[in-house]
Amino acid sequence: MSPPDKRWQTNADYKTLVFSGHAVRRMFEKCISERDVRRVIETGEIIASYPEDQPYPSCLMLGFVGEHALHVVVALDRASATCHVVTVYVPDPEVWHPDYRTRRSS
Repeated sequence: MSPPDKRWQTNADYKTLVFSGHAVRRMFEKCISERDVRRVIETGEIIASYPEDQPYPSCLMLGFVGEHALHVVVALDRASATCHVVTVYVPDPEVWHPDYRTRRSS
């Protein structure tokens, strides 16, 4: 995992938002709305960057919907200005520190 790339401003870099089947299933399971995901993408913080991911570089974003933390993994296809939502989940407090930015040691 690379340190976060603060230069990647997803809200300014895409015209189209595409949700993977996996992301839609997770959203349905946890009652997470498209609006919630968009809010994280537009206002959230990049906490991990994966520039070597294929077919597009991706990042893990942290945002809050009300008082609830939400993690969204997005991949950006700059050529088509498409932001792909790979997965969406509520971070598990047993896996993440209270700031939801750092994983606990195994």
